[in-house]
Amino acid sequence: MTDSLSPSTLGPKDRLKLPPQTLPKQDPRGRIQNWDEVDLPLDEEVARLEAARCLQCPGAPCTKACPLHNDIPSALALLEVGEFTGAADKFHETSPMPEFCGRLCPQELLCEGSCAVGKKSVPVAIGRLEAFVADYQRQREGLPLPPTPTPTGWRVAVVGSGPAGLVVAEQLARWGHSVVVYEAWPLPGGLLRYGIPSFKISKTIVVDKIAFLEKLGVRFICNTTVGDRVTVDDLFAAGFGAVFSGHGAGQPVKMGIPGEDLKGIYQATEFLVRCNLPPEELPASMHEPIDVGKRVVVVGGGDTAMDCLRTALRMGAPEVYCVYRRSEAEMPGIRKEKANSYEEGVQFTYLTAPVAFVHDGKGRVKSVICQRMELGEPDDSGRPRPVPIAGSEFEMEVDTVVLALGYRADKLLETTTPGLEADKWGLLTIDAESGRTSRSGVFAGGDNVRGPDLVVDAVVDAKRAAAAIDEYLRRKGLGET
Repeated sequence: MTDSLSPSTLGPKDRLKLPPQTLPKQDPRGRIQNWDEVDLPLDEEVARLEAARCLQCPGAPCTKACPLHNDIPSALALLEVGEFTGAADKFHETSPMPEFCGRLCPQELLCEGSCAVGKKSVPVAIGRLEAFVADYQRQREGLPLPPTPTPTGWRVAVVGSGPAGLVVAEQLARWGHSVVVYEAWPLPGGLLRYGIPSFKISKTIVVDKIAFLEKLGVRFICNTTVGDRVTVDDLFAAGFGAVFSGHGAGQPVKMGIPGEDLKGIYQATEFLVRCNLPPEELPASMHEPIDVGKRVVVVGGGDTAMDCLRTALRMGAPEVYCVYRRSEAEMPGIRKEKANSYEEGVQFTYLTAPVAFVHDGKGRVKSVICQRMELGEPDDSGRPRPVPIAGSEFEMEVDTVVLALGYRADKLLETTTPGLEADKWGLLTIDAESGRTSRSGVFAGGDNVRGPDLVVDAVVDAKRAAAAIDEYLRRKGLGET
C-alpha cells in the first residue's frame, strides 16, 4: 500500500471508491477432492486494501452488531497499515476466539450486515480479515500467553470442551484458578473438532487452541460423560469449588416416520465425524468407515445439512441431494454455506418431505418415499408452514440418507444433578446476567441454555459466566456465599 492510501490521507469518499478485493477460495471442482479449507489465505496486500475500505464510522455499527462488541474499526485501521499483530491483539481484547469467529460467524447477519459500506457496495469482508490477522499472529508468534497469575487455590470443573467450555477454561486459568475440562469425546474440542468439517475450519486451529490452554495449565479429561461415569455431586466431593456446564445440545431430532432406523440412515453428527475424522480420534463404535454409495440424500436445510451435503461429495458420491420441506427463501443458516453447496454440485429438492424409508429386504435403506409440500400460514417459527399436497408422493432411490433436522439438549446432566432446573426441552435454567443455575455453585452457558445457536453467542455466555464464577469463588473464600 502506498503512502497515498494511508489512513491519515484517506477520507470516507476515497474509501468508498476503493473496489472490494477478490478474496481467494478453492475452485469447486478441485475442492471436493480434498478436505482443506475452502477459503484460501489472504495475501497481505489484499488484506490491507480490503481493510482500507472501512469508513472508520464514528458510531461503529459493525461493533454494535457484533455480540462480542469487537472494536472492528480500530482493528482494521491497524491492519490497513500492516500492523497485523496489533490488529489481532485488538480483536483479542474482546474475543478469546477470533480465529474461530472469523470463520464461523454468520457475518452477513452481524458485523458485515451492519457495515455502512454495504449500503452502497459490498460490505467490508470483516470475517475474512479477522481470521487473517488471528492466523498471522498464531502462525508466526503463537497465541500470546499472559503473565503467570497468582494461584487462587480454587479448582473449577468444566463440562464440555466446545466453544463455551474452552472460553470459560481460558478465562479462569488466566485469573489463577485451576481448571479441569471433562469431554465425552476421545479428544478435546467438542463441536469445534467433532461437529464442524475441516473444509470450514482446519483441525490444526483446534489443536493449537488446546495446546495453548494446556500451557495455561488447563487439564483435559476425555472419554468422560459428566452425569454418567462422573456426576456433578462427584465433582464437588472431589474438591471443585464450582462447575460450569457447557455440554451443548447434542441430541438429534428424529423424524418419527417408518424405516428411520434402517441401516444406511445416519444422524448428522455420526455421519460427519465418521467421514471427517480418522478412526483413532473416534469412539470404538464409530471406527468402521462409511461407504456412501452413489446417491446420498440429506434431509434438512440448515448449516449442518450443508456440512453433510458437502461431506458426501468429498466422500465420492456423484449424486447428492438436499431434501427440504420449505422453499429456498425459508432456509436457515449462513448464505455462504448454501452458495458453496450449489457451487460444489449439490442438487436441491425444495418443498419436499420424506414420509417413509423403504428397505431392501436385508435391513438397509434402498429408497425414500417423499411428498410434495406447499406453503401455508406462518407457524411458531414465523415461517410459512409446509402443508402436504395430497396424492403427490414419489419415490427416490438412495444408497445413504443423512438426517440433519436439528438438535435438542441432552437431559442427562439435569436428571443426575439434584436441584438443577431445566425447561421442558431440557435447556438449563440460568440467571441471564451471570449464568448461575438453580444449583449453588453450578453455572451454564451456550447451546445447553440457548438451544442450537451461534459459536459467538456461546462465547458471550462463557465470558459472562467465567466472570461470575470468579466472583463467586472469591466471595466464597471470604465466607460471603
